[in-house]
Amino acid sequence: MEQEDQNIKPEPGLRNKRVVVLGGSSGIGLAVAQQAAEQGAELVVVSSDAQRIQRAVTTLGGSAEGRTLDLTDEHAIEAFFQKLGSFDHLVYTAGDSLQLGELAVTDLKKARHAFELRYWAALASAKYAAAQIRAGGSIVLTSGIAGQRPRKGWVLSASVCGATEALTRALAVELAPIRVNAVSPGVVRTNLWQNMSEQDRESMYVRVGKTLLVSRVGEASDIARVYLYLMQEGFSTGQIVVVDGGTLLV
Repeated sequence: MEQEDQNIKPEPGLRNKRVVVLGGSSGIGLAVAQQAAEQGAELVVVSSDAQRIQRAVTTLGGSAEGRTLDLTDEHAIEAFFQKLGSFDHLVYTAGDSLQLGELAVTDLKKARHAFELRYWAALASAKYAAAQIRAGGSIVLTSGIAGQRPRKGWVLSASVCGATEALTRALAVELAPIRVNAVSPGVVRTNLWQNMSEQDRESMYVRVGKTLLVSRVGEASDIARVYLYLMQEGFSTGQIVVVDGGTLLV
């Protein structure tokens, strides 16, 4: 009987579902939270920045909760999920600005930090969240097209994305029947590029957009819809869903 309960099909929609978004105070994470809230989900948005969390909660309104959490601290992650209680879906979008540059000038200390936040923290989150996820629930991680089509200067980004995609497939097997998938965005207008000047950033968006099949770079709202699909669609697991405007084809 217990096994049958674990295999309950998820109900359509997100109304009254409790959704936890790690990295939910800005960018894609905030867009996911906004779209989930519009469907009636109960949101818990999490970030290390208390001010951004407050702004996000104000934007979301309703019963949205905000929590601060250092995602580089495994013990803090464990304590967070123990106190949180049960929920339905975990979304992991946390990440700092991209570290782009050729290998010869790569700062390995910064490179390790990138893995700490984008890979190890995602792994720890899945480890400690799994016991709290209700039947029919899911985990959605975040990768990127660098893992499938690296360019010069993308050694670090490609490595993190590749590791995350392998982790997604392994977790789908390890944590079944919890579904585990990942979204792999292309270039998107988010604060991921905040280490560039505004002028350089906008020039990059225009330049890249002209090369894409859809003639523009992505918006956070475009990508967020894929996370919502993966939370609600109850049959996919271990999948990497690319949403890149055709980048991999050109």
